[in-house]
Formats: sequence, structure tokens, C-alpha cells
Amino acid sequence: MEQRTASGDPQDELSARLRLLQELSGLGVRALARDAGLSSSSLSRYLSGQTVPPWPVVIALCRLVKRDPRPLRPLWERTSNPLPAPPKASRLVQPKPRNDLPRDVPDFTGREAQLAAVLAAVETHQVVSVDGMAGIGKTCLAVHAAHRLTDRYPDAQLYVDLHGFTEGREPFDPDPVLRMLLGALGVPSERVPQEGVEQLAACWRSELAGRRAVVVLDNAADADQVRPLLPGAGPSVALITSRNRLLGLDEVPPVSLDVLSPQESAELLARASGDPSGPDGRLARDPRSAAEVLRLCGHLPLALRLAAARLRHRPGWTVGILVERLSEGATEFDTAFAMSVRQLDRAQARLFRMLGLLPGTAFDEYVVAALADVPLHSAREMLEDLLDAHLVQQPAAGRYRLHDLVHQHARRACEQQDSPTERERALGRFLDYYVHAAAAADAALPVLSPGRPASAGRPPAALPRFADKHAALAWLAAEYETLIAVFETADAIGADVHVSELPRFLRAYFARRCGTTHLNFLFERSLAAAQRLGDPLQLAEAHSDLGFARYNAGRMAEAGAAYEAAERGLSRTGDVRSEAELAMRRGYLRSDEGHVDEPLELFRLARKLYEEAGCPTGAAHAAASEAWAMLQLGHREQAARLAREVLDVPHADPSWPPTLTARITLGVAIAADSPDEAAEHLHQALALAREDGHMNNEAWCLNCQGVALRQMGRYEEALASHRAAFALLDELFEEHWKIHFLNGYGETCRLAGLPDEALRLHRQALELAPKLGYRSEEALAHEGIAIVLDATDPTAAAEHRAAGQAVLRELDPGAH
Repeated sequence: MEQRTASGDPQDELSARLRLLQELSGLGVRALARDAGLSSSSLSRYLSGQTVPPWPVVIALCRLVKRDPRPLRPLWERTSNPLPAPPKASRLVQPKPRNDLPRDVPDFTGREAQLAAVLAAVETHQVVSVDGMAGIGKTCLAVHAAHRLTDRYPDAQLYVDLHGFTEGREPFDPDPVLRMLLGALGVPSERVPQEGVEQLAACWRSELAGRRAVVVLDNAADADQVRPLLPGAGPSVALITSRNRLLGLDEVPPVSLDVLSPQESAELLARASGDPSGPDGRLARDPRSAAEVLRLCGHLPLALRLAAARLRHRPGWTVGILVERLSEGATEFDTAFAMSVRQLDRAQARLFRMLGLLPGTAFDEYVVAALADVPLHSAREMLEDLLDAHLVQQPAAGRYRLHDLVHQHARRACEQQDSPTERERALGRFLDYYVHAAAAADAALPVLSPGRPASAGRPPAALPRFADKHAALAWLAAEYETLIAVFETADAIGADVHVSELPRFLRAYFARRCGTTHLNFLFERSLAAAQRLGDPLQLAEAHSDLGFARYNAGRMAEAGAAYEAAERGLSRTGDVRSEAELAMRRGYLRSDEGHVDEPLELFRLARKLYEEAGCPTGAAHAAASEAWAMLQLGHREQAARLAREVLDVPHADPSWPPTLTARITLGVAIAADSPDEAAEHLHQALALAREDGHMNNEAWCLNCQGVALRQMGRYEEALASHRAAFALLDELFEEHWKIHFLNGYGETCRLAGLPDEALRLHRQALELAPKLGYRSEEALAHEGIAIVLDATDPTAAAEHRAAGQAVLRELDPGAH
């Protein structure tokens, strides 16, 4: 028997909501079906209520009109299953489809047959490989084809450089590439398998199966590197480039590139140099020299574009002068690159060589200024000169990149012309910059309390300015790959201060975007670096940070051991702020382990220490946690009073963590007595979590909203909130987080008249709690099961009740 909503039949209500989406789109049924990838007959059945659409169809229709589908999830569940399990929702990626493709070159020339072959191969095989020698134009062709395919593959357009032939670095292993690609699709790292390329590849294929995406896998080393990255069943396609023929991919049709024909080379040189057509052009006036330019460039597109740039920006040159400059080099590439570099002044040439030290090929003007130790305005001006010389590319405003061949040339030139001391200093400035820039970005995020500033190396003269947390998150996302490369480089050369400090400034970003797995890995190595440094405070903070990472990953025993080591170290340093932070973290841990009074004492201690340290933001956060602990002990009036005091503390960011905690605490504390005010506080808390992009906090808000709605007797709404919380956790693959919510969800189900569902949830909590060390949740699970079984199996109920009381006696031997 179907559950009913207040408005009547849920299927009728769902179809009515879908018809509203159609009205918002302004499209007829046929046009809407086409845009959503459906048949018009299927869409008609969904709109009329004859058939319940699959959930991905609801997502697709909402996406077309830029509406969040998640509010429709509870309604859709009631039409599909009268007693739905916590749903495994399809992850809603970015509201705007991801497009990482480099800019399509405006002077794309020739290659008609090869372009047609690529598009035909994609149509028949989904995957195509473009191979040829360096500089032949493989990437240019693949990117051009991908831009042509964008309209047919609108869900994502992804690009990754596999660095198969990048001098100075090993080719990417499939493991990190798959993680980057899954991240580009919006899949949280906690949903991604932690180990095993096969498992990662399966996850990648699964995510692509429901999308129409085009993926460019550039610069592949061999078939083994690229095979795990290929799409499986489904409509998505991949374009591979490699300098080698990928013979191991028998199922992938190859398109091999040769040099351009003389006619195509001449056309490209003319278009790229801006030479006017007709007899008045420089190339036309000196055809013999023009032909020699084509020969010296080997009819290679990259070399031709570099040579053309010299003509375009040197109107006084004849083509004969260009030939003379080209003839001074040794190879097609080196002649073109060296000739371009010779047009630079000494400072520009030095900066170009310094770019060869970068571990990646993408960067901004701030890191260039730090790397070359020049003012920001000088770096900006010199980058413009390098852009004119085609030695640097600008795929987006404020972002620059080097072609891998240009990067190789810069690296070799730096090794040949700059002393080891100068290279070492430049690398040190590069590492210093990223630690301090990461610290600046972290400071723009709503952190719990301001920590110690970066001390690694020397602060750079100029850092990006982050207007708000959104700008900071955007910078961290753009620089993520480089930040990890910085960490690896610092670890490799023994820059232990950088290794010790950098992960601290990535904590808030990881909480919102990357989950817990990788952060644990970084903090393990950060601790090792702190141990080598031997600074007592740095070592104690490293233990504390690793403990917090362990705690967030559900590794409770390891978190406790790390906190004990941190406490021993801090007792010798006298650093009050670090002691306060550790007291807060220990309070969270002891609370989740089921201890009753100790968490409250720890939060009060943290508040006192923060006040002694002159840190009002930290004191406010400790007070908010103290209010939450009071609520768990049943002291509702005291919890509400303290939460209101925290809300009176001013702060520029409304999603500041103490505000969120205080609103949730207050909403639950007053739910029974002041339901309207409680609902408003919980609604605001949920909006703040969503605006902040912190999905774990969003799930917490939804669950607490469910608890409060249950206390108000609004069971249907409470169930919807609990289900939405679990849907988020399924998206995040945060299984250990469910232990916080299972018993509360179970109690709501019991009071809503769903005893079987309540029993299932309490038993799931009972299975999970001992594994994670959440003893209080273990006791609650026993009690919840006992209450459900009282009416049907009193003996089993008594056994569970006794087991729960035994757990409570272990936690508090003085309790009765």
C-alpha cells in the first residue's frame, strides 16, 4: 500500500512537479525529450503520471532548468517504494558541466582527412588514438575535434596531460589520473576506492556510463598507461594522443599524423604570422625564403607557429632575416625555440629558463614573480612578451601554461646557463610561495580559529588576494595538482618545514572537496618531517593534526593515540592556543566514544584556554561545542541559553562553524517548546552548510532537522530529512559518518509507525559502532532494538537492554 502525502497520491504529485519543470523550460514535449536524451513517448508517460521515471531522468530534467533535484527525492522514493532504504543517489556534479579543454587554436589549418577520421572513429568505436612525432600537432587535432564534439557530449569535457614524454618527470600512473578524472566529474574522494587501479577503473567506467562526456587523454606513454582510463559501456568517448603507436590497444583505431604538406605548411605560416594574402605579403614577395622557413621548421605545426610569431611581432623583418635566425639552430625545435628566446632581453630570458624548474606546466603570475624574484608587475609584463613569442600559452585569464616541448627546452637551458646555486634558490622561492599562498587561501576560509602563520622559508613579495572563501576555494582547486607536486618536491629534497606546514593549510579545503583519505596520507608524512625537525611545538601540532585526520576518517583508536602523543608534547611547550585546540579535538573524540561528563569538561577547558590566549573566535567555537555537549546530556535550557550567547558573537562569515553548531543546538533544544523558532534556526543552519559547500555538515544539519521534526510530531517531514542526510552520505561514501545518524533515524521510523525499518537501522548501528569505537551509539542501538522488540519478543528485548546497560557501565562505572 502506497504512503500518501498531504497533497494526495505521490505519483500524481510527482508528475505535477515534472510538468512545472516543463513549463520552466519553455519547451514542448518533443523538444524537452530531445534535450533530456529521452523518447517523447516516455516523457509523455512521465508527465501524465502513467509511469514513474527513473531517478536519473528526474535529475536530467532538473538540470535542464537549473533546479536542484534533491528536494524531489523523498517524493520520488514514495512513488517507487513504500519503505525505501536510505537511497543511493546519483551524485549531482557541478551545476555547470566541467570543461577542461584547452582553447581551440583559431588558425587550425589542414588535417581535413585526419579530422574526419577522428570523428568517424569516435562514432564507431568511442575511442580513437592520434599518434605522431613531437610537435606534429596531435594535441591540436585532438582538442579541435573535442571542441567539435562538445554539443553532442554536454555532460563534461575533460582534458588531462599524462606526461608520457615530459622531460624531468615520470609519466603519470593510472591511479592518480583516475582520481583526478573522478574528481573532475565531482565524485568525492571518499567514494573513490582507496587502493587498486582495477577498482578505480571500474568506478571511472561506472561514473561515465550515465554521462555523455568527451575525454582527451594527451601525451600517453604507452597502452598500459591509458588502458584503465578508457570508458566502458555508455555513450562517453575518449581521444588519446601519443608519440608512439599504441599497438597494445587493438580495439582502438589509430589516426597517424605526418608533417603538413607544403601547401598546408605555407597556409599555416601565413595565417599564424598575420601575413596578408596576395602579392604584397612578405611571404609572397620572397617565395624562396618562405620555402626555406618551411624546410627549417620541418613542416611541423609547433615550429611553424613559433617562427610565425617572430614575423608577426617583427614587422621590420624580411623573411630572409627569419631564415638566418632559424639557420643558427641545430634541430627544428631547438632552432625555433632558441630563435624565439634570442629575441628576449636578459631578464625575460632568465624568467623563461626559470619556468623550466616548475614541476607542472600550468601557473599564474604570482608564482612566476616569486620563482624569478621579480616584482609582480614585471612578471606580468614579461609573461605578455613570452605570450607574443609563443613560448607561453594562456588558456584562461590569469592562467598560463607551457607546451611540454617548450618546458623541456626551458629546463635544459636553465641547467646549462644557470648555476646550481641559483637553481636551488629559485626552487626554494617556489616552495616558499606555495606554502604562504596556501596559508593565505586557508585564512580566507571559515576556519575554527586562526592558527599560526606560515614560517617556511621567506614570505613572497606578492600573494593572491582572496576576496572571499569562494575565491580561495577556486584558487585551491586550480592549484591542487601543483600543491601536491610542491609537497612531493619538498619531501624529496628534505624541505621538512614545508612538508610539516603545508597540509595544515589544506585542511579546510579537504573538508569541502577531497574527503579524508588523502589528508591522512599527507599528515603521516608531515609528522615524519616534524620528527626530523625536532621542534617540540611543531611535533606536538603534527601529532594533533594527524589525530584529527584519523578521527574524521573514523579511526578512533589511532586518533586517541595521536592525541596522547600531542598532549605529552604540548605539556613541555606552554603554547596555550595549541592546548586549546587539542582540548577541543579530544572533546569530540571522547564524546563519540560515549563518555558522558569528560567532553563537557574538555570543551570548557578549551574555552578557558582560548580566552587566556586572547582568541575570541576559538572561545566562541568552544562555547558552541559546550552547548552541544549539554544538549547530549539532556540539559536543554542551558544548551539553548549558551547557544544564543554564541549567536550574539559577531563574525563576517555567517557560515562560520560556531554559528552553524549554535543554530543546530538551539533548534534541537527548543523544538518541543518553540517549534516555529526551532524550524527557522535549523533551516538557516542547513542553508549555511549548503552555501559553504560542506556536504558532511549539510548531512549533519539534515539529520538534526529530522530529530527536531520528530519531536514536533511531524514524522513524514522528519523521515524526509533523515533520508536526505543518508543520500548525501551515500554520495560522499562516508560510511563511518552514518554511525552518528542511524539510531536517531531508527527512532523516528519507530515513532512514525515503521518498526521493521527502525529495527533494520538499529541493527546496522549495532554492527558498525563496535568497529569504529562508538560505544554510546552501541548502547543506544541495543536500547532501540529492545524498544522495538518489546511487543513481539520480550526475551530478546531484555537481552539487548541488558547488553546496552553493560556498555554504559563500562563507559561510566559509577552509573546505575
